[in-house]
Amino acid sequence: MRRLADMQAEILDRMPRMEVVEASLDDAVGSVLAEDVVAPENLPGFENAAMDGFAVVASDLNRPSVELDIVDDVAAGSLPSATVTSSTAARIMTGAPIPPGADAVVPVEATEMISDRRVRILESATSGDHVRPVGGSVRVGSLVFEAGLRLRPPHVSVLASMGALPGVRRRPIVAMMSTGDELVPPSTKTLEPGAIRDSNRTLLRGLLTDLGIEVRDYGIVGDAPGSFEKALADATKGADVVVTSGGVSMGAYDVVKITLRERGTVDFLKIAMQPGKPLGFGTVDDVPFFGLPGNPVSVFVSFEQFMRPALLAAMGAERVFRDRVPGVLDDGITTNPEKDVFVRVATTRGADGRWHARSSGGQSSNVLSALAFADALAVIPVGVGRVEPGGTVDLEMIHWPEARTREEALGDR
Repeated sequence: MRRLADMQAEILDRMPRMEVVEASLDDAVGSVLAEDVVAPENLPGFENAAMDGFAVVASDLNRPSVELDIVDDVAAGSLPSATVTSSTAARIMTGAPIPPGADAVVPVEATEMISDRRVRILESATSGDHVRPVGGSVRVGSLVFEAGLRLRPPHVSVLASMGALPGVRRRPIVAMMSTGDELVPPSTKTLEPGAIRDSNRTLLRGLLTDLGIEVRDYGIVGDAPGSFEKALADATKGADVVVTSGGVSMGAYDVVKITLRERGTVDFLKIAMQPGKPLGFGTVDDVPFFGLPGNPVSVFVSFEQFMRPALLAAMGAERVFRDRVPGVLDDGITTNPEKDVFVRVATTRGADGRWHARSSGGQSSNVLSALAFADALAVIPVGVGRVEPGGTVDLEMIHWPEARTREEALGDR
């Protein structure tokens, strides 16, 4: 059997990188920067008010209840029309430019109007109070974001504020299908004996969509080799990656393995992991191909360990693996010491400040409910086999963003 980390490294080595395209800010969330972003200008570009209130000369407010004449009203988007001097103030709105002469803003809550043109200041002020300085967020010429960053909404907001349209790597198009004569659509109301509703494509579609990837769904393909070959030929046209579920084990009707083994471009492997031991990986018509197992939990774990990092790497991401944190396994478990085992667990933060985990349900690879109630995978590595109650494990947080680079996860493989 192949070691998990060795197979992960091989897949990452063999995945092609997507080409660089110009980003549209409306579609940039989830894309990966192909180049460093250097600030073309200061943000903000001018001193402005951080609060609604009055722009003042701070040194004027050296005693309580100072009264000042109002010489200007400055709204956001407008320019000051007067200079603030000793014994004067300018009414100002959040985001409006600080008038010449003023060096602080007193919040409106710390003032009292005497008349339309005169205000009493109830608190002292220090130069710089509630003033946003030029370049306080980003300095012109500074490195804002590095290439390899997967953009999230706050990143895109920063880019929008600078008017920046950086290059990103195109997100792959993934074609998917499920195999097996036993499968029927999820909408099937009444199951015939031996029939199973296909949940794998629903699962895969959600996982791929979470990465912002375009999905082409080729549906359910039966166990006849001719049907699978036709669907596969269609899927490789215009797709960057093809993924199937089912048909990669040792059974007499495992159509994916039977059809592709003779081509010699796809390897069918046993990985020292549980769930998810069988895996097909290679190329079909020069398109990367992933043949995942048929059991839904195995599909999920295989996707997380192989496909998700590979797709992120193809998009140019530096961080491609989910975060792992140390935790306490409150209920002990015995596993196969020859495999890396991924136990579906639900986590809580204990009074001791540590993450605690308990099994979220049955651990068979067909028990979807346990996966639905899990928020982490407790990783029991090769060579361990038994973790006693209260033992320490690594928790792979399956709802957290990717946080580990290839080097951090796999070392120098």
